[in-house]
Amino acid sequence: MNSLFAQLTLADVHQDVARNIVSLRESQDLFDDLTDDPAEWLLAQKVEDEVKPPPYRSRMPIIDRPFEDADWFNAIVWPFKHWQANRFSDGSYGVWYGSESVETTVYESAYHWYRGLLSDAGFDRQIVIAERKVYWVACQAALLDFRNAAEEHPDLLHPSDYVFCQSVGTRIHREGHPGILTPSVRRPQGENVAIFNAAVLSNPRHNCQLTYRLEGRQIVVEKQPGAAWITLDVANFL
Repeated sequence: MNSLFAQLTLADVHQDVARNIVSLRESQDLFDDLTDDPAEWLLAQKVEDEVKPPPYRSRMPIIDRPFEDADWFNAIVWPFKHWQANRFSDGSYGVWYGSESVETTVYESAYHWYRGLLSDAGFDRQIVIAERKVYWVACQAALLDFRNAAEEHPDLLHPSDYVFCQSVGTRIHREGHPGILTPSVRRPQGENVAIFNAAVLSNPRHNCQLTYRLEGRQIVVEKQPGAAWITLDVANFL
């Protein structure tokens, strides 16, 4: 561990990074399973809005609009509020992940989506569809640069064993570093950022909507419905 940190440099990052999250192409009313009357949907939504505390407080509330609140929460805040174990977290703190390109987020997210499906019996006997949204998010931070460290520390890029990476993440979290820049495990020509401090992220903007369609041994990714954009072989995920 000490030898790894001793060789690190800082990468001064001032750029947009892509954040890929689960999201429907067409929104669905949250109360449509309670009643068939749209007027009652509106009433239920009004009641919820009156009792639910707002998740986000703008630094400039005079000029912010409601959809900016939603974008901020969905694209930035979510992983810092809902902790879960992942490559650089043992689940006791939140880490936000983004990539240098939309393509890299597809490779990363498709892997985790497919691995999650493996626990569902019978999923491989039917077509499975998922819908996702990609945001551009501004990142401005001095990040620990792990891009050259993987040659001497291959466990940083292990496809499934996160023990070493989580120990690295625990130290980064404890010492208060904003985040890291690292090669993508799922797309070797890509790069990822893992952010531990939401303060270095800002200005979320919608980039595109994606559909993932698992058909047999392939995941077909669409930007436009019905038109394949990227096709991935799930054999590479096993």
